[in-house]
Amino acid sequence: MSEDSFLREVEEELRSDKLKAFWRRFAPFIIGVAVLIVLLVAANEIWKWWSSNAAATASDQYYAAASLAENGDVDGARAAFAELESSGPSGYATLARFQEAALLTGQGDIDGAIAAYDELAASLDQRRLRELAYVFAGYLAVDHLDTAAVEQRVGGLTGEDNPMRNNAREALGLAYYKAGNIEQARANFEAIAADPAAGQDMQLRAFVYLEQLASTGVAVSEGLVDSTAPEDAGEIVLPSEVPSLETLGQPLEAEPEQTDAGQAETE
Repeated sequence: MSEDSFLREVEEELRSDKLKAFWRRFAPFIIGVAVLIVLLVAANEIWKWWSSNAAATASDQYYAAASLAENGDVDGARAAFAELESSGPSGYATLARFQEAALLTGQGDIDGAIAAYDELAASLDQRRLRELAYVFAGYLAVDHLDTAAVEQRVGGLTGEDNPMRNNAREALGLAYYKAGNIEQARANFEAIAADPAAGQDMQLRAFVYLEQLASTGVAVSEGLVDSTAPEDAGEIVLPSEVPSLETLGQPLEAEPEQTDAGQAETE
């Protein structure tokens, strides 16, 4: 055997011994990492399956509860929404809480509904949902609490960058009108009418409010009513829920935020 062959065999043996030693030393760690990767992938798949299944179940529960409410079974609907609130995913649980408050409104328990919206708003982390709850409470407070109560809930939502600003202005305007503060009421209605981002229904209501104020001798900003009114007023069909300034009715639904692109499509 030549010297080169002998050296190669020695080197191969050394490499083999080193590899065996390396494997004996690190094999448990390598196997453990491989098993951990497999377990993580499996856990992720199980979680996705569970989440999808839970969402589908919660969706069925939500629409079943809504169907009970539509069919007049208010007690059954409230029980179903309460069950969904306690056991469903967070998103459906929040929707259930909004529906529970709405059912209280429908039953005439306005104090209970306001308290439910206030409690909901205080518990929500999502800013827009929290503001929506305060807007609903603010609308209810118009007929059942004083102006300060409405201001407390929606007074901070009238900034130009807030998508709920016109709902807040409407609730405040109605509350001010009811309290006899006509100037503050007019200012809020004019702000709605002059806001190009306000939805069509919202602007129509502002137009009605300003027309009623003008008909009683209140000085509305010159040209604002004319510029707000559609070209052919004879074709206007006002929403059935438009409240009269003389008889404030039930709270209106919150005006959805518009997209910048269309300003007619709501989120």
